[in-house]
Amino acid sequence: MTEHALRRAVREGRVFSVCRGWVAVRGADPMLVAAAKRGVVISCITVCARKGLWVTSAPAVHVAAPAKSGHANSARGVVHWSRPTFPRDPDLLEDSLENALILVARCQSHEDALATWESALRQRVVDPDVLAEASLTPQARRMLSEATPFADAGTETIFRTRLGWLNVPIVPQVWILGHRVDFLIGERLVIQIDGGHHVGPQRSSDIAHDAELMLRGYHVIRIGYEQLMHGWPEVQSLILAAVAQRRHLAA
Repeated sequence: MTEHALRRAVREGRVFSVCRGWVAVRGADPMLVAAAKRGVVISCITVCARKGLWVTSAPAVHVAAPAKSGHANSARGVVHWSRPTFPRDPDLLEDSLENALILVARCQSHEDALATWESALRQRVVDPDVLAEASLTPQARRMLSEATPFADAGTETIFRTRLGWLNVPIVPQVWILGHRVDFLIGERLVIQIDGGHHVGPQRSSDIAHDAELMLRGYHVIRIGYEQLMHGWPEVQSLILAAVAQRRHLAA
């Protein structure tokens, strides 16, 4: 678009000036408009959430800014002052997933960051081989070494991470009696984790499978999202009691 055409579009109200070098159409994404005004890019956990990756919580907007950004101090939310590992396109206001994940590794708790990284690997939106060749931060390097693409949801990553200390085999995504269970602890202890919308025919099918498992000698513990995220001590006590009673072992 020529400068003359751009000025005409502004006069006619088809676009509006955001700041030097940026214009926006009516109805433009307000998050992107705010980023342009403040000279930052949307990044970290916010980019991951916008791309459909698992995030445990993202109440504040996370942005990234170069060290000498003059307007970033006025940005609301969390500002990451850092040099990007992967060069940023100056014409984009949203960071690459690679850069966002690197910031997530440093910004979020270990289990929350790992859940987001595993979501990215499962959806195949980043190439682990490309990441492995990059100059990653120590936190990101650790995430890359620990993350697997096998967790169906972040809840599974969090569960596995929290019980990683338990000296008992914990295998995710195991097929038993024609159905996949979330975790098999030892030989006989089955853990099922319900999502926030576990209702209707799927729930009925899962309950029927639970009953069949118990008839075949398995011990089933089914927990909900709220229990996992906000009632972990009780959940852990229940699992440890089952292990103490040797319910994870075949008779």
